[in-house]
Amino acid sequence: MSEVQSVPKNLNSPNLSKEAVLEDFRVAMISRHASLVGRKEVFMGKAKFGIFGDGKEIAQIAMARAFQLGDFRSGYYRDQTFMLVIGELTLQQYFSQLYAYTNVEAEPASAGRLMNGHFATRSLHEDGSWKDLTKKYNSAADISPTAAQMPKLLGLAYASKLFRGNKGLKDMTKFSVNGNEVAWGTIGNASTSEGMFFETINAAGVMQVPMVISIWDDGYGISVPNEFHTTKGSISEALAGFERTDSQKGIEIIRVNGWDYEALLNAYVEAGELARTSHVPVLIHVLEMTQPQGHSTSGSHERYKDKKRLQWEKDWDCISKFREYILSNKIASADTLDKIEAEAKAVVKQEKEAAWTKFSNDIKNELNEAVVLLRAAAQHSTRKVLINQLAEELSKTINPIRKDVIVAVRKALLILRLDAPAAKADLKAWYAKQTDLNFDRYNSHLYSHSEWSVLNVEEVPAKFNDKSLYVDGREILQSYFDYTLEKDPRFFTFGEDVGRIGDVNQAFAGLQAKYGELRVSDTGIRECTIIGQGIGASLRGLRPLAEIQYLDYLLYGLQMLADDVACLQYRTKGGQKAPMIVRTRGHRLEGVWHSGSPMGMILSTLRGMVVCVPRDMTQAAGMYNALLKSDEPAIVIECLNGYRLKEKMPSNLGEYTVALGKPEILREGSDLSIVTYGSMCKIIMEAANELAEIGIEIEVLDVQTLLPFDVHGIIGESIKKTNRVIFADEDVPGAGSAFMLQQVIEGQEVFKYLDSEPQTITAKPHRPAYSSDGDYFSKPSVEDVVEKVYAMMNEVNPKKYPSI
Repeated sequence: MSEVQSVPKNLNSPNLSKEAVLEDFRVAMISRHASLVGRKEVFMGKAKFGIFGDGKEIAQIAMARAFQLGDFRSGYYRDQTFMLVIGELTLQQYFSQLYAYTNVEAEPASAGRLMNGHFATRSLHEDGSWKDLTKKYNSAADISPTAAQMPKLLGLAYASKLFRGNKGLKDMTKFSVNGNEVAWGTIGNASTSEGMFFETINAAGVMQVPMVISIWDDGYGISVPNEFHTTKGSISEALAGFERTDSQKGIEIIRVNGWDYEALLNAYVEAGELARTSHVPVLIHVLEMTQPQGHSTSGSHERYKDKKRLQWEKDWDCISKFREYILSNKIASADTLDKIEAEAKAVVKQEKEAAWTKFSNDIKNELNEAVVLLRAAAQHSTRKVLINQLAEELSKTINPIRKDVIVAVRKALLILRLDAPAAKADLKAWYAKQTDLNFDRYNSHLYSHSEWSVLNVEEVPAKFNDKSLYVDGREILQSYFDYTLEKDPRFFTFGEDVGRIGDVNQAFAGLQAKYGELRVSDTGIRECTIIGQGIGASLRGLRPLAEIQYLDYLLYGLQMLADDVACLQYRTKGGQKAPMIVRTRGHRLEGVWHSGSPMGMILSTLRGMVVCVPRDMTQAAGMYNALLKSDEPAIVIECLNGYRLKEKMPSNLGEYTVALGKPEILREGSDLSIVTYGSMCKIIMEAANELAEIGIEIEVLDVQTLLPFDVHGIIGESIKKTNRVIFADEDVPGAGSAFMLQQVIEGQEVFKYLDSEPQTITAKPHRPAYSSDGDYFSKPSVEDVVEKVYAMMNEVNPKKYPSI
């Protein structure tokens, strides 16, 4: 473990010239005063919450000096100084985010959708196409959950390894220059207690990828000191076993103090060079940092730090020590530094006021428009006094927000409900326009708006001919993946047992030997960072297929999918995309942890991802092909019990696609519609045959994707014909089946066409028991379906269908 010491350098050297040192001091002072002013803005009621990077300025300046074009950051909400130095954050943008300004030009990280301190660069043009990432300083979009930036950091670094090692990627010059890019991560000392951090460190040591992790250590996690967070009270000491040696690969670990300007510059130059040239992961433990304003605007650190600690933080504040360094080395006089600080303070105030003026003027303009319309409507209303009162109160609002305006207008429209349409026409039209504008401001971009949206992928049916043989379903997938690996160098896959044995169900059998370990890779048992690998690599233009061995194990990676991937396009308002595909399998096999179908959980947490539920492997291959033509993240849940069932091999494998968001009618019928997916399709079809023998004809619809769900209203049209419906799946009651019911009954307005109460068929509310009997008594069976349908028909015509 290396301790980086200050090494005096000639002031004429490029990185320690007088101009460079004073520029660093200027930026540090600007960032510090931005933190101080930001806190005041919150306390003045102009922003909801504030969290700042004070006390971390000098280390972030050093990190920024080693950061190069094409590199990526995956950090957290203390990194404002770093973003200012690399030029990807201006003071106006900083304050615009604090105020939640929804103008994407003014606040390009999130268009006001994220609280302050959450940084991102825009990797995409307005049409959703990629910019040249090698000519940019890049920052992956931040998320708040502690340590959740670590797994995708692994993927960002892994992409460089792929770009360097996979010759097929040499033409992707907008994304990499021979894999020379470093992924730089930042994390607070307390967050290193999270499992995601340790899993990332372990995986990086195994994989040897070019990443540099900075740990900003100020000794606390909010109010809790290090002794309660970390073994030995030091994360670098706790990680000593991961450190590389002369004979063993591992992590390079560097310790440096957060106030030592020269040592920090040396540390980051050394770390960046090692990671960039040799693809060695590096951890920099930055010690003796401070947090002058405490954790956030939620409270003061004086509640939990004693006077001795507070005095130490004042004495060892990194900017105070930097000032001492400059004076002791006679780089500048005290007067010069005072002048720089005064100028920094002035520019922060100026830019803050400019940001506030732009933000508030937009809302004030809308408020003024609304007041004029309210007063005009009042002149023609029988309740003139009430409407004018609303207008008057709205006009006097101090620091109004958009909600104030819209609430007043909606109240007015309710009051005006009994007046003539002409009295409220202008107000209604204005409100309708604002509704559209506010949807764009606050609700848009959950899914792709680009030409590569899954909804724009052309459907190409699978073809079969006289030579099409019946094969195991797994063989169709294996042939498809073989075709795709050969045709698309961006495509690669990884996961537990995926490489050497070709996955536990053999869909990649023999493909590692054919395409190499970089394209078909084994990983450790680490679902969280398997997902992270996929996120980071897809942020850099690659098309990863991340395998989670069983659907029940998805929980380990669910946070990364929910908090990062699913909301990425939304929280950047189309500024970034991560079109990774998660491949997994579920529904039916054996036992509590190998036959799960937790679709309700997935549907609730993964809005923003495509959720594919193929009934067989032919459909699965078509879905993978459609997804690879799109730019959206997805999860494909294959049927666990389908790999050795016989299917016909399509003659146009690799060309056909399944239309996503479009149900398929598997069997036509006139008495009742059953809506289902996945392994239940086989159960329902068997039941349909039995029911046909007793004179009941059911229409069977396979939804194919749950997100998006039946965008063409095919299910509704079926119900209009049959006037009865059952929603069937293998999830617990009130989960996946309830989602489908809500989407159809409300979304397609079919209630008026129903002659019978809509029904569901689900599994029991517990996880499935082991063995074939356990499966039968836990999950829906053919008999369950037959009896449910028969009971509905008995209610309709008890004479024709007497009780069983």
